Amino acid sequence: MSGHSKWATIKRKKGAADAKRGKIFTQVIREISIAAGLGGCDPDANPRLRLAVQKARSVNMPRDNIDRAIKKGTGELGGENYEEVRYEGYGPGGAAVIVDATTDNRARTGAEVRYAFNRYSGNLGATGCVSFMFERLGVLEFDRASVDADKLMEAAIEANAKDIVEDGDTLTVQTAPEDFARVKEALEGQSFTPASAKLAMVPSSTVTLSGTNAEQMIKLYEALDELEDVSEVFANFEMSDDDMRRMSSSP
Repeated sequence: MSGHSKWATIKRKKGAADAKRGKIFTQVIREISIAAGLGGCDPDANPRLRLAVQKARSVNMPRDNIDRAIKKGTGELGGENYEEVRYEGYGPGGAAVIVDATTDNRARTGAEVRYAFNRYSGNLGATGCVSFMFERLGVLEFDRASVDADKLMEAAIEANAKDIVEDGDTLTVQTAPEDFARVKEALEGQSFTPASAKLAMVPSSTVTLSGTNAEQMIKLYEALDELEDVSEVFANFEMSDDDMRRMSSSP
């Protein structure tokens, strides 16, 4: 697993997501609106919308908020028009970085992303400069201590998951994008509830960072992650467990 994945897991366990509840709501609302606009308002016939609504419910978003977001996406209600945009570049030490965002102002979002790259020894590149190093996959993460690993693996294989990756205290089930919703529902039907579930860009190879490069990469990741328009940040770095623990405990 990449350092990004480990860092995201540490942040989840520290409760960082709860501290950003406002941003989570903003991003989920945007995702619901985009999904409804692209595939219609019926979650049963629109897998992307169904996943977005499930995420909304997992963060206790009120039903009225969900309904309004769907209606904005289908044009029944007025409001901002959001679009998806992807930025690619290199972080410290040559780490490849992908930034996915939803925005109503490309110029503003692009300037904010570029500033973060420049501030932390990175370089924003052209579209396609690093995406070939990643594969889009469905990713379901489970805390190893809370599941029977053998039974989870059996269930994942039975559901035709693409791969199961063990990394310390995390078990990750990977799926083809088109199978993600089906595999997720199959595992949940057997009482395997993931700690995190999403479509992600998974690196095919990684670079190992240490020292200043590792510290700057974490700062770059955090700066990008804190931007309101940014929905996901993916990178292909790795670092030692000691460095990761040290940085995760820093203020």
